[in-house]
Amino acid sequence: MNNINEEYVEEYIRSILPKRPDFMLEMESYAHENHVPIIHPEVAQFLMVMLKMKRPLRILEVGTAIGYSAMVMAYSTNNDTEIYTIEKREDMIQIANKNISDSIYKDRIKIMPGNAEEILPNLKEKYDFIFLDAAKGHYLDFFKSCSNILNSGGIIVSDNVLYKGMVASDELVIRRKKTIVKRMRQYLKYISNLKGFSSCVLPLGDGVAITYKEGVN
Repeated sequence: MNNINEEYVEEYIRSILPKRPDFMLEMESYAHENHVPIIHPEVAQFLMVMLKMKRPLRILEVGTAIGYSAMVMAYSTNNDTEIYTIEKREDMIQIANKNISDSIYKDRIKIMPGNAEEILPNLKEKYDFIFLDAAKGHYLDFFKSCSNILNSGGIIVSDNVLYKGMVASDELVIRRKKTIVKRMRQYLKYISNLKGFSSCVLPLGDGVAITYKEGVN
């Protein structure tokens, strides 16, 4: 329970999800046992549907962790879709590398090690779909860099934007999380009023924001 939806709603949504492939179930089990945060099952399903509709050729992810969401995105896209994912933690990079190299998606997923704050401003290639799932307090900086390398008609999906409900209610805010909550509220206000982009926030998982870049390349 994460204060976004009533527990019975969350349980029901998860109960009707289609059966996930074995690699996803195994990685979910590992993440649970080792306390590694990954996207919620319903968010994984949301990503899969979004990607099947969008059919991107180039995907960028900020925050690899164990490689779960990168592999979910590979599973949901065509064989010619390339996925680039940024991760700064060496322990996560090692685990993700093993998971990816043992999969059928090893030739389509490339990990870029290092800090996203340093990598993103230097990327030259453009992307059709960008997934933000890293340090929540830095989403605004990430977005500003990502918006420059997102193709027109492209989509940025940001995870955990309601942050256990704290972003939506001061009553839920934990003192040591005040800075993250403040920055996330600034982020959501920014993307919701940004000229040339259309955004919406969904109470799914821990909160998901979708941003569409308008215009023509």
